Amino acid sequence: MNRLHHLLAALLAAALLLAACGDQPTTQEAPEPTDAPAATEAELTEDAAPAAEVETDAAAITVTDQRGTTLTLDQPADQIVTIPIPAAALMMAVDGSSERLVGIHPSSAQAIQGEILGEIFPEAGSIPSDVVGEGFAPNVESILALNPDLVIQWGNRGADLTAPLENAGLNVAGLNYGTQEDLETWITLFGDMIGEPERATQIIDWQRSSLAEIQTQAETIGDEPPRIIYFNRLGEELRVAGSDTYNDFYIQLVGGVNPAAEVNGFTAVNAEQVLTWNPDIVLIGNFDEATPDDVYQNPLWQEMSAVVNQRVYKAPLGGYRWDPPNQESPLLWRWLAVLAFPEVYAFDLRNDIRENYQLLYDYEPTEEQIDRILQLDVNIGAAAYERFVNE
Repeated sequence: MNRLHHLLAALLAAALLLAACGDQPTTQEAPEPTDAPAATEAELTEDAAPAAEVETDAAAITVTDQRGTTLTLDQPADQIVTIPIPAAALMMAVDGSSERLVGIHPSSAQAIQGEILGEIFPEAGSIPSDVVGEGFAPNVESILALNPDLVIQWGNRGADLTAPLENAGLNVAGLNYGTQEDLETWITLFGDMIGEPERATQIIDWQRSSLAEIQTQAETIGDEPPRIIYFNRLGEELRVAGSDTYNDFYIQLVGGVNPAAEVNGFTAVNAEQVLTWNPDIVLIGNFDEATPDDVYQNPLWQEMSAVVNQRVYKAPLGGYRWDPPNQESPLLWRWLAVLAFPEVYAFDLRNDIRENYQLLYDYEPTEEQIDRILQLDVNIGAAAYERFVNE
């Protein structure tokens, strides 16, 4: 009887197994689409792609640089070398940090060490700067040792600056420079390449709203705008900004006129030519150590309008030089607007600096730092500069 029970149980199990098999299709079908995350599906079978690969594919970033070259990164860039001098500071502003930078130009390093940007990001002072030789030629061996996933280089100064990097297997973004459009392109590219496009949009929106505000107020200015000249160099060589320069752009933006626009680009001139132009306002850039005293003390310029009326100014120096295109450019526009037309523009520049350093760096500068940014030590006493003094 025992054996009969065992036999019946075995027959019943076999019948049930055959019935279950009969319900299955003869070929394997693809599973239905599902909203489950790829990593969860991957856990269901040994044949599925590893979760890390799926995440990398999902995070891939494709951009087109200013050469028109398409660049694809497997994921947001996390180890970046910047060779153009303004790029390091701009990347810090877009990222809100210096942590992604593993190599920078020596001049970028000098602009950080002992300056405001180095106080905002103290760790940036130790970023290696042996990544470039003469004329922005890349030091490929040093760059490879840093293991970057992105190198930012000039894109309009010849293939000899980019080809050695690309031939070494590095991802290279080539950039142009000099206009407001270029500046916005840098901000957009940087935001995209580090996976922070919304952050880039936020900075561009601020710049554009500032631009529109100044353009609106400039429409109220009369028919006799001040003649404004910008010196890119004011030492052994006198070099002015002519037409097709960023300096000419913002002189016109605030309502001034650039008499040096009769020449193109940055052009060497003599003191007599400057006297012929007789500027009402002289701006001195931060590319050399010149100060307003160098203008005031020039015996040839004693009758020049800007000297007679004490309207010679050293451009501010913040997270980067304010005079070329940079992340803080709207602050330069407002600075110049107040100096050129103190009766028209009522900007509170010190407050603007505080607010927008929060935007750019998540940092509130002290009053002493704002004094240094505005270069009060060399500008105090000049016409209208009392507008920038802390009360």
